[in-house]
Amino acid sequence: MTGTRKGFAVAFLLPALVLLGALVVYPIGFSVYRSFFDQSGDAFAGFDNYVEIFTEDTIRTAIKNNLIWVIVAPTVATALGLIFAVLTERVRWGTAFKLIVFMPMAISMLASGIIFRLVYEQAPERGIANAVAVGVHDTFSESAGYPKARPLPVHPLKAGEAKGSFVTKTPVAAGTPVLIPLVGVPAGKMPSDAEPAKAAGSGGGEITGTAWLDFTKGGGGKPNVVDAKELGLPGLKIEAVKDGKVVASASAASDGTFTLPASADGAVLQLPESNFREPYNGVDWLGPNLVTPAIIGSYLWMWAGFAMVLIGAGLASMPRELLEAARVDGANEWQVFRRITVPLLAPVLAVVMVTLMINVLKIFDLVLIIAPGSSQDDANVLALQLYRSSFGTDANVGVGSAIAVFLLLLVIPVMLFNIRRIREESRR
Repeated sequence: MTGTRKGFAVAFLLPALVLLGALVVYPIGFSVYRSFFDQSGDAFAGFDNYVEIFTEDTIRTAIKNNLIWVIVAPTVATALGLIFAVLTERVRWGTAFKLIVFMPMAISMLASGIIFRLVYEQAPERGIANAVAVGVHDTFSESAGYPKARPLPVHPLKAGEAKGSFVTKTPVAAGTPVLIPLVGVPAGKMPSDAEPAKAAGSGGGEITGTAWLDFTKGGGGKPNVVDAKELGLPGLKIEAVKDGKVVASASAASDGTFTLPASADGAVLQLPESNFREPYNGVDWLGPNLVTPAIIGSYLWMWAGFAMVLIGAGLASMPRELLEAARVDGANEWQVFRRITVPLLAPVLAVVMVTLMINVLKIFDLVLIIAPGSSQDDANVLALQLYRSSFGTDANVGVGSAIAVFLLLLVIPVMLFNIRRIREESRR
């Protein structure tokens, strides 16, 4: 190469070198320099800022969460991508499936965070995750009918020994109808099969009674009296208790009437806590215990498609004769996958894993958007802590710079591994 050509090369490289120096080299150098100074930037602090990284509880939580992210998110995303890529090769609509799985990659982290903040809403009527959880729970577990119902002081009921239950103030007797009035049930929460309450008959030797909502819509009515406009409490469970044991039980009909056998004579009637238990309201996805796994779930929704596409490209270039030879030799599909497919895809899997590891070390948007203020400290990661330490009214740029340098030190080994792998691939 002549001197003239070298000059041309330098002239073309110079703009890129200037940009790299201004946007990469200088910020790294200044961050390292600034990390050795105190909050004001005037006094030399030595390694105090680095010591604070490993002693301050909030930053230690961020380091722990980053470790969870680096181990869990890339591994699960790569595994999902591998499964999707292998299975979609065997179906005719595999291309459409890949398109659907890859589509979240077109959504920004900010938009994805907003979507999953709504998905993880605690209220089942707004959050789809809890809507599914509540639907599944209520399918296999009977929900309480009257979670807010309670007696008034004038009613012939009092709090029972069992937490959340109510009992009659006096034992019941055959031939004397029992009154079980309650209040506190909103009109919109009444069962659809509730009918106007009906006073029970004497019932001969049996115990009869009426359980109803002792509230007349629009006013009027008297307490402890079954009025014409008042509704029964269908499904309310009533138990007869003698000597601490349940001897009989019944459920109120649509008009609130119920009948217990003669064995309940002289017993105290109990309304068990199951009648008034608060309804299942789903999982606290964004609480302190589950917020990090919940955010990782949103990350997998976005990046599993990326892993699937790269691994799918590796599968497309794989020599099929090796797979067919293994099947001819008697290997089943699981053995072919484990002993042939995965080893041949090892370079591609390494690319995906390393790329995702670098990506999760920089995770910021999802945690900031999805985690509510009450649990943001529990979901904290280093990139978010870098932002929180460097900006705001009580910012400490020295600590923020130390976190930035620490993040750089974490990324460098992964980058070196990736560079060495690329060089090895180029020599083959």
